[in-house]
Formats: sequence, C-alpha cells, structure tokens
Amino acid sequence: MSDRPALGNTPVDPVALTAELIRCPSVTPVEGGALVLLDRYLTAAGFSCTRVDREGTPNLFARWGAKGAPRTFGFNGHTDVVPVGDAAAWARDPFGGEIVGPEIWGRGATDMKSGVAAFVAAACDLVREAPPEGAIILTITGDEEGPGRDGTTAILDWMATAGERMDVCLVGEPTCPERLGDMIKIGRRGSMTVHVTATGTQGHAAYPHRANNPLHALVALLEGWTRAPFDERTAHFDPSTLQVVTIDCGNPATNVIPARGRASVNIRFNDRHSSASVMERLRADADRVTAATGVAFELVAQVSGESFLTPPGPFVDLVAAAVQAETGIAPELSTTGGTSDARFVKTHCPVLEFGLVGKTMHQVDERVETAQIDALKAVYRRILKEYFA
Repeated sequence: MSDRPALGNTPVDPVALTAELIRCPSVTPVEGGALVLLDRYLTAAGFSCTRVDREGTPNLFARWGAKGAPRTFGFNGHTDVVPVGDAAAWARDPFGGEIVGPEIWGRGATDMKSGVAAFVAAACDLVREAPPEGAIILTITGDEEGPGRDGTTAILDWMATAGERMDVCLVGEPTCPERLGDMIKIGRRGSMTVHVTATGTQGHAAYPHRANNPLHALVALLEGWTRAPFDERTAHFDPSTLQVVTIDCGNPATNVIPARGRASVNIRFNDRHSSASVMERLRADADRVTAATGVAFELVAQVSGESFLTPPGPFVDLVAAAVQAETGIAPELSTTGGTSDARFVKTHCPVLEFGLVGKTMHQVDERVETAQIDALKAVYRRILKEYFA
C-alpha cells in the first residue's frame, strides 16, 4: 500500500493536516516526521519536492509549475516548535493534536503548524482544481525557532545555486493580535544584542582612590542609553527600544572593587538605523564615558536581523484585499513584534506575513480555534487566485 495521500478531487482539510503535524514531535532541530508528511501531500498534488538539509537542519523546498515561470508565488513557514516545558502542566497531550470543542490543542497549533497546513492545503487545492499560469514555491524549514543559521537561509542559498526564484513571498507566521484578519506584517524592526565589558582597576573598597571602579562607569553608560528615547517613530515603525537584560560582575566579596563588570542590552531598531549605525552610536557613547572615567569598554554585537519594510503597493494591496474579503476586517499594516524568517526572505523578494491569532503561541496549553485554520486556508486560496488572475 502506498503511503502517498490519495487526494483525488477532495479538498485538503487544513485542520486534519494541522493535527497530523502536531503529532510529529518536531522540537528544534528534530524533524519528527513533519517534513516527510508534507512531502507526501505535496508530491501527491504534483509538486516537485527537494530536501535541502544543512548541518543537520531539516528543510523542504517544493515547487509546482515550471522553474523560471513568469509569475511565481512563494510561501514560507516552519514545522519546528519550541519545547513543551513541563508536560505535566498541560491539560492535553502537547503532541496529541486533539480537537476539543472549537479548538485544536498542541505544540505548534498556533506557531505555526496550522499556518503551514493552511498554505499547503490552499496550494494543493488550487493546482488540482484550477492550475495557475505560473508557479508556486513552498519553503518550509525546521530551524525557525532555533539559531536560524541553516533553515530558511539554507533554502535560499540552495535556490540561488539551483536557479530557483520567487517573485513575492508570504510567511504564514501568526500575526493577528485579537481577531483573524486584524494585522498584516509589512516589515520588522531590526534586532541585536550587545554584550558590554567594562574594565577598570581592582582594589579595596575602603581605598577607592587606589582603584577605578568599572561598575560606576558601566552604570553611567547604561543610564545614558536608557535615560531618553532611542529615537522617534518613523512612517511605518515605532520608536527603537534599548533594554538592559543583564548586569553582572561575579564578585563574591563585599570589600573588593572588581576589575570588570559586564552587561547585555537588547535593541529593537527601526528603519532609521542599521546594526552598524547602532554600533557606531553605542561605541561613541562608550568612548565618552572612557574619556571621563578611564574605564575601558569592549562592545560585542550579535545581530539577529536588520530592519526591513515592504512598502504599501500592489502586493500589499492584494493581500490586504484578500484578507478583508474573507474575514470582513480591514487589516492594520504593522511592523511590530519580534523577528521571523521574513528577515531572510526580504533579501530575495518582497515579503509579507499573515497568519492566525497568536495569543497562545509558546505557552502551555497552546491551542487555536479550528474555524481560524479553515478561514486562513480560504484567505491563502483567495490570495493565490487573485495573484494569478
């Protein structure tokens, strides 16, 4: 007996597919059977599927239609999930995919096995029932919740080598705060963490004139960074934010001025900045404190992504119109929230994000209304039809 789904003319049920995906224990970076399952569905619908694993990270590329078609629509998503935490704290099996009343429960029910199921179902149905003039590409990774080094980036690297190209891409992350349809992400703030080491001169706390306390200088630097807003908002972005996330010197003695102090700050920056310009600003501030105190500072940055924007235009209008037609809500165009794999896709083609209400993502008892999943499939189906019309 073949393990390939016999799709025939029966529409793919996105709720049933979500349940199947939840039952795959695909905690980053474990594949858990999720991509194997999707490969079966997509191959049965006529997609050409390729595994693009890199450094142990599982990834799937699927294309329906000709390579280099004049119009190619892309979807991006992930099947990896965060750990469940204390499994005993869950009211339902986190990998059970149980449907209880109006909701489906389990890790990934919101973020984002439901989104993947919805766009896979929409794409499979469209190519079987009304084959478009063009191509559809699905890029699905197993590393969005992890380091992000060998997931979507690996697929995009492989696509560049293989001559594959998307003209536009929609990421199926949960984007809506309250109701399905109330928000589309048209960009994201940049994100970076800066680790600061302040080095002074160790000494006896009773003889501070013989030491140079790095903690005093470090506190002064951090106070300067947090005293006033980092900047003002821009046309599509809120003001940038800088948050002190840890301060430590590892000093067990109360009568010793330590030689070093350390802190880390997390910065979410808007389109006034790049990570490089942020570092220039922080470095200049540190140099001023060094000049005043004699304490030296080392700043080391870890950049998660640069800010980006897909400005309002035909692609944004098409997606917004489809969302409103299916949900009855005119979506807000937003750049709020954290990072997603859209930060990688934006270097390849224009990218937007639209998906479910994300209230329970990453929580114990993650769950979502099944009606939302059905509605999301309808939105994606309408977007595809309108794009290829």
